[in-house]
Amino acid sequence: MWSPAPIVTHASETKYRSHASPTSPKPLTRLNDPATVDLTVVIPAYNETERLPAMLDSTLQHLLKVKKHTFEILVVDDGSTDQTVSTALKLAAKWPKANIRVVQLEKNLGKGGAVRHGMLYSSGKRLLMVDADGASRFDDLEGLWTAMDAIGPSDSAAVVVGSRAHLVKTDAVVKVRSNYVLRIFHFLILFYQRSLLRNILMYGFHTILRVLGVGHIRDTQCGFKLFSRSAARQIFPAQRLPTWIFDVELLLLAKQLGIPVAEVPIEWHEVPGSKLNVITASLQMLRDLLIVRANHLLGRWKPVRAKQD
Repeated sequence: MWSPAPIVTHASETKYRSHASPTSPKPLTRLNDPATVDLTVVIPAYNETERLPAMLDSTLQHLLKVKKHTFEILVVDDGSTDQTVSTALKLAAKWPKANIRVVQLEKNLGKGGAVRHGMLYSSGKRLLMVDADGASRFDDLEGLWTAMDAIGPSDSAAVVVGSRAHLVKTDAVVKVRSNYVLRIFHFLILFYQRSLLRNILMYGFHTILRVLGVGHIRDTQCGFKLFSRSAARQIFPAQRLPTWIFDVELLLLAKQLGIPVAEVPIEWHEVPGSKLNVITASLQMLRDLLIVRANHLLGRWKPVRAKQD
């Protein structure tokens, strides 16, 4: 009854605009097509006019400096009500040598829906999801890349997730406001002052993750994750959740498919401007975790292994 409706892709969402074609949309590459670049950077963006410029600048400074990877940047506007699309196109004009593509969803799906769409229409051999706030240090891509190389051949299925677990006792996390899961539990802890309940809440989320089977991942919610094209072909068509907790579903799907997942420490800093409603998100998180668990137990949501190129 609570299961999300299938995500519908509209014709306009299968095309992109760019510096070279700002008014005449061009067709996107589909995930089942052969890769044409080394890396696709998928950036879900909802009302990110203020934060997107700095994030894209740091991303491109790194990619153009190291010159290790051919790449495309795919900004997926998630039905924004501000100037996110026009801002992204201005940035594409500022960086004419960068392959910046801007996709506009017809309505707001949620972060998970925007990431899924970007992944399904990517050209890269490897695909990186990264938050538009710039909280992650983009230079850490190379650590994730090296970890994926260590897993197996470039065409094998693999996932590498950035982790902030090593920062738990530092100011970066103590003062966090954009770490969604920690914010939810911080709110609940403030609301309930008794120590017993505080301890229950502190460990509640990780208990749920262990029940789901992804408790071995120390930081499921970091918005800096790298997928091989083979892994993405199997995981993202099977993704159902468009909401904040979609990361857990991705990792659960990877486990069910036998896709290896590595976890690499990254640097991270707080960036003001989070749009999370803590009360609503906490209730939604619990509901969605139960939905994921129930549908997989009942066999209603089944991932399918993809063919290699």
